[in-house]
Amino acid sequence: MSDVNLFALELTSDDDDPEGYHVAYSRVAPLIGGSRLGLSVYELPPDQSICPYHWEAGDEEWLIVISGRPTLRTPDGELELDPWDAVCFPAGAEGAHKVTNRSDATARVGMLSTRNEPGVSVYPDSNKVGAWPPGKLFRLDDAVDYWDGEL
Repeated sequence: MSDVNLFALELTSDDDDPEGYHVAYSRVAPLIGGSRLGLSVYELPPDQSICPYHWEAGDEEWLIVISGRPTLRTPDGELELDPWDAVCFPAGAEGAHKVTNRSDATARVGMLSTRNEPGVSVYPDSNKVGAWPPGKLFRLDDAVDYWDGEL
């Protein structure tokens, strides 16, 4: 059995993240041998968000605030969270969420989720849907009929 300390994780960031989404992260499951659940730890500087507003079609996610006071957007509005607050985002539109750090101090959060494949996310603000694998996003307005191209 392996263990990691969520405060001492080595974090990485993606160079191509746009402004507003510059966060450092660590995927914990591979570090501890997990395969059915995923845990990502994110460090959010002020005015940065983890992901655009979205919901998962088949996966439940939990947010656990480790430190700081991030703001959570849900279908019910926005709420500032405190350290050690936990929130569940059920699969489906009622679980839509976005985590942003609107405070002046860095925040650290954990996102725990089931890991079903394929993973499907819907982004209501941009009217997109994504599927992983294959790691592709599509506009919902581009939907075609089931038989399109088949006859």
